[in-house]
Amino acid sequence: MNNQQLVTRRENAIGKGAPLFYEEPLHIVRGEGAYLFDADGKRYIDMYNNVPCVGHANPNIARAMYTQLQKLNVHSRYLHEDILEYAEQIADLHTASIESVVFSCSGTEANEVAMTMARIATGGSAFICTNAAYHGNSDQVGKLTYVPLENNKRKNIYSIPYPQTFRPIVAGLSEEELSLKYLQVLEDTITQIQADGIGFAGILFCPIFANEGLPEIPAGFMQAATQMVRDAGGLVIIDEVQSGFCRTGRWWGYEKVGVEPDIVTMGKPMGNGLPLSATASGKEIVEQYRSRTRYFNTFASSPLQAVTGMAVLKEIKDRNILNQVGQIGEYLRDGLEGYLQRIDYIGDIRSQGLFVGIDWVISKNDNTPNREGAVRVVNLMKTKGFLMSNAGEHGNVIKIRPPLVFQKEHADNFLEAFDSVMGEHFV
Repeated sequence: MNNQQLVTRRENAIGKGAPLFYEEPLHIVRGEGAYLFDADGKRYIDMYNNVPCVGHANPNIARAMYTQLQKLNVHSRYLHEDILEYAEQIADLHTASIESVVFSCSGTEANEVAMTMARIATGGSAFICTNAAYHGNSDQVGKLTYVPLENNKRKNIYSIPYPQTFRPIVAGLSEEELSLKYLQVLEDTITQIQADGIGFAGILFCPIFANEGLPEIPAGFMQAATQMVRDAGGLVIIDEVQSGFCRTGRWWGYEKVGVEPDIVTMGKPMGNGLPLSATASGKEIVEQYRSRTRYFNTFASSPLQAVTGMAVLKEIKDRNILNQVGQIGEYLRDGLEGYLQRIDYIGDIRSQGLFVGIDWVISKNDNTPNREGAVRVVNLMKTKGFLMSNAGEHGNVIKIRPPLVFQKEHADNFLEAFDSVMGEHFV
């Protein structure tokens, strides 16, 4: 069956509109480490998927899952030591204020739990997010997605411009001045919430603003912003679904930007493919949530999830992935830096550990975002055997986010192919 036949079958089976990557959709049948293989046997280096963070088809993870499934898998309304051990391990990886964990199955669910948790703890209803945020797909969490600045209210959700130095809200300012401008917008938004009489629950953001395109953040903004939120009675919810589990070269993105959460959410990489996510906070906040909601999830907090999650943590530690991510990420970033001067369409290159964003523009003269160009690069690199995507507020940021087992040899192969594409099409 060819790809077009599969597309037609897919549309009939799960409905038209379900998104697919690439102009020519890819039929993937197998994965191994940092590689994916299509139905024709072609091998690709995966530069996008952070779910299999310790590698596609990792044999140690598969073995742990298989062994547990042979023994027991039930929901969480029974006592089970592995569930408790895993929750303790997760809490211990965070700052001391994070003590207790609520497990779920997706980042969307984790963020929904966090929002409800904050509303119960504060008595408020309103949240602040950025204008290009993405935190999930449910009715509640989906309201945080791309709330436009020109109409920044959406059912108790208020947006602010995400902090950045590349396309700032006011040009020509020093970093300190720019930080103050963004803080003023935040302060004005909190004041607006108070004037509307809704009650302020908090702010929810990814610490590296991944969906926004990995912007460089004006110095001092993050620390001052989180303090401003707390002074106004809100809680700071940090979404680590993309930035957590060593992605940035630190265990958590919030460590990289120098802030601490009141509530933290985690997801994608936790289970290396098994649906697993978590919301964590102080014991008092979690117990308030438990008592008010009686939250229960059939598939969350199961022995299978716990064993799999602990196997992922063991792989990260045994393979020294934390240190490797920083080293390989820096190597990849250094290899790309030269293109800033050589290629007129590259406006900026930004990175956090093994997460890189290439800001593709019409021309360096005005740095106008060029989504079509970014999509073209992504599809050209696919023909060379490298899988990436595009993201950011304007869809013009080439998103590079490989599994954490990505090595120097993979980076070298990528840089060689990228150089070829640039030379053939953009010089």
